[in-house]
Amino acid sequence: MRARSHDPLRLDVEAFAKEGGQLEGRWPLGGFARLGESAHAEAGPAEGDEVAWHAAGELRPVRGGAPQVWLHVAGQASLNLECQRCLQPVAVPLAVQRSFRFVADEATAAAIDAGREDDVLVLTRALDLHELVEDELILGLPLVPRHESCPQPLSLPAEAPEPLEEGPHPFAALAALKRSERH
Repeated sequence: MRARSHDPLRLDVEAFAKEGGQLEGRWPLGGFARLGESAHAEAGPAEGDEVAWHAAGELRPVRGGAPQVWLHVAGQASLNLECQRCLQPVAVPLAVQRSFRFVADEATAAAIDAGREDDVLVLTRALDLHELVEDELILGLPLVPRHESCPQPLSLPAEAPEPLEEGPHPFAALAALKRSERH
């Protein structure tokens, strides 16, 4: 029996797992619009930037039950984010590796997901791996991207700003009124 080809944009997860399927490839980083929204405004994805990805299906035997359907996904890319110290672009390597268990329906997924750390999804005949890889890369973004050592020293103002003229304290009139009431 010949293994059938699988479309990563419409993956039949159960059939893929039954065959122990493997897929890998590269997609242009520019094709990940939601991920691209996180890029530095002046240093977005270049034409040659890519996301390398890999997916593997697995059918895990379960004692006394139906085998479990699993999908293992990995993705790697580099994205220019905005350094939170100097506000310049900083190239951040992204690498994710996740495993997903697939179940028959939402109720089963919710019940299993609540009690475990496994990622549980509903079984589908048309999973978009491109979208799944993008989701995982977005989740893998650092909370505070920054250079180890910023390329340009942070500039501080040359002169300290002049202090504001001190006028009367806003509650001075109230204090005076309270004093006059006591006497």
